[in-house]
Amino acid sequence: MGKLTVGALRAVLVVVLTGTVLLQVLMVWTLVSGRDPEDGSRPLTAFRVLTVLGLVAVQVALVCVWRLVAMVRRGTVFSPVAFRYVDGVIGAISAIALVWFAVTAVNAPGQRDDPGVTLIMGGIGLAILGVALIVLVLRMLLAQAVARDAEAAQMQAELDEVI
Repeated sequence: MGKLTVGALRAVLVVVLTGTVLLQVLMVWTLVSGRDPEDGSRPLTAFRVLTVLGLVAVQVALVCVWRLVAMVRRGTVFSPVAFRYVDGVIGAISAIALVWFAVTAVNAPGQRDDPGVTLIMGGIGLAILGVALIVLVLRMLLAQAVARDAEAAQMQAELDEVI
């Protein structure tokens, strides 16, 4: 991975992380201060709490991707340590899907006249879970690469002994 690519990705990660933190602060401030610009209705409060929880999951994924990029830059991504961060990304994406399903459930009573919106939102939740499954498949590929790397290192050591 080139320096330009790593730098660009890190810049995007910093901007997104900063945005999520600012949005969380705004949501928490609105919940705690009692100065709700809206009417403070129950679904709006639930939406705000779910937004804060969803943003925590996004932040976990961002930090894990940051760590993986650092490992790629150092050339150590094909090691067992990388699995912890990939698992973090999978867990965060799964949590985001669960939060989205909760948002869908909170929003559903207001959509009685148009249940298609709830179905579309449910489909989006399934798509988010699909992304988690894609990352799970990529984790399996990483596991194969780590196993092959270890096997190659062992064969190289045996070859060195023979020579």
